[in-house]
Amino acid sequence: QDEENASYFRQSREQRFGKRLEDVAAARDAGLATFRAALEPLRSMLSYQPFIGGASPLFADYIVFGALQWARIATPYKLLDDSDVVAQWFTRCLDLHGGLGRKVAAAA
Repeated sequence: QDEENASYFRQSREQRFGKRLEDVAAARDAGLATFRAALEPLRSMLSYQPFIGGASPLFADYIVFGALQWARIATPYKLLDDSDVVAQWFTRCLDLHGGLGRKVAAAA
């Protein structure tokens, strides 16, 4: 069963991406630079206030947090440098509500 699933997964994903899975993985670093650059408006805002909402989180904080939380639990691939203000904001969000965001383990 696992070999059958692996075969299907490889075939369907390679068809979707139009290249081998190994080539998709190799190209992710280039995509990472683009992703990090796209965060510049958020980075700018968070350089002078602790949350998108200002002094406390608002709906927009939770929307962005949700996307980054999904990445945190789905892959061990590191999207943000620890020194990035967006990473520091994300850490603050993980600690909200008694650390509720940390109760789901990060991908190993």
